[in-house]
Amino acid sequence: MPIRPTAIMDGLTKLRVVRNPNYKRSGLKSYVSLMNKYGFDSTKEGPYYHINRVAQRGLASHGYHKKGGRVRGEHVLVKRIDTTQTGEVGADDQQGDTEYLVQVSIGTPAQTLMLDFDTGSADLWVFSTSLSSSLRKDHNVFDHTKSSTYKALSGENWNISYGDGSTASGTCGSDVLNIGGLNVSGQTVELATKLSSQFAQGTGDGLLGLAFSRINTVTKHGQPSPVPTPVENMISQGVIPADASLFTSAFYSERDEEDSFYTFGYVDQDLVDASGTDIVYTDIDSSEGFWMFDSASYVINNTTSQQSGNKAIADTGTTLALVSDEVCDALYKQIPGATYDSTQQGYVFPTSVTADDLPDFSVSVGDTQFTIQKEALAFALADDSHWYGGVQSRGTNPFDILGDVFLRNIYAIWDLGNTRFGAVPKIQATQILTPPGNDALAASNDRKTSISLARL
Repeated sequence: MPIRPTAIMDGLTKLRVVRNPNYKRSGLKSYVSLMNKYGFDSTKEGPYYHINRVAQRGLASHGYHKKGGRVRGEHVLVKRIDTTQTGEVGADDQQGDTEYLVQVSIGTPAQTLMLDFDTGSADLWVFSTSLSSSLRKDHNVFDHTKSSTYKALSGENWNISYGDGSTASGTCGSDVLNIGGLNVSGQTVELATKLSSQFAQGTGDGLLGLAFSRINTVTKHGQPSPVPTPVENMISQGVIPADASLFTSAFYSERDEEDSFYTFGYVDQDLVDASGTDIVYTDIDSSEGFWMFDSASYVINNTTSQQSGNKAIADTGTTLALVSDEVCDALYKQIPGATYDSTQQGYVFPTSVTADDLPDFSVSVGDTQFTIQKEALAFALADDSHWYGGVQSRGTNPFDILGDVFLRNIYAIWDLGNTRFGAVPKIQATQILTPPGNDALAASNDRKTSISLARL
């Protein structure tokens, strides 16, 4: 496998990840977004939960009320207003923005967009000129009419829908895609023609899925017809070396000084050497389309506990780390003053807690333990005096979901060619738990800062 230094070699180089200046951490909103994305319910008390209700697929509509059509069941995410009433879950209830964005270009001449790279999905969708002007505001938008290499794909459509009723959908075409100087030809690009506000409120201009194509949502003449992801096309087109059919990721938080990055087609040996260990690989079960692996044990303060048969997925599109109730309960029992807050639907602990007060905690990837560093346990301020924990319950979800709270502790190797996931530890020497100042707490959500492409 090619192991290359940080300098450009054979046309391969690091692809810088930009930290989104508009992203504001919110523990509860992040948790609700995950309930929505994966469809699970919390096993503990809280304001958000799913209900089953009957809906009618309308043939015609009047206002918001559909008339006629087939009756079907829906699993809908709602919020509890009081003991007798529930309300709809809207954009303001969820974390609609992403912390990390990556510059890519599509078409000829190239049109530049900032996308969310997501290993928990497999669609490449972008804002298009078919959207209303209000939805396009503050976004870079792909205009297929200005690309000489764009080809419409007749009969092909896509649709993403979540439990709160939010949807993103549109038509498909093929074009040239450039990621970090690597050109992928004939890449299916999903053009958004309809977006719910939950999808439109973020800073990014769309999403680039890095999961396995079996969960891609493209249909052809109404029938499922999944298309290859950009990385799968890189492999089949020989854009990256045959013996390095992989990509890697290294994420850093706003507390760190380093730049986050991806590589495609090589492993950054400098970062591997800095870890002082060899890359440890574990086999992936891609049958559900995710980067899923065995995670059958965890360690808290040098005490190892087993979870026979437990599975986890690594998801760059997720912020928190979600684990079983057993692990959550054991972890927070070791944090002074920690408690489950039903209003926050999650575990919180006092901001007065120091790094020395926090337990050593790790979860297994295959047979190897990887530490979730102490500063990652303090995800966001829940209120003036409490942290919202970075590790929370997965509820009724059948597998753990290891997002950024876990991934920024490792250098990750996503090896499609060998269907395996690799990692080395990447722990910061100093753990910073200082809460942000009052100015950060009171930051206004009214004004969105555009990301200047010229600064990349």
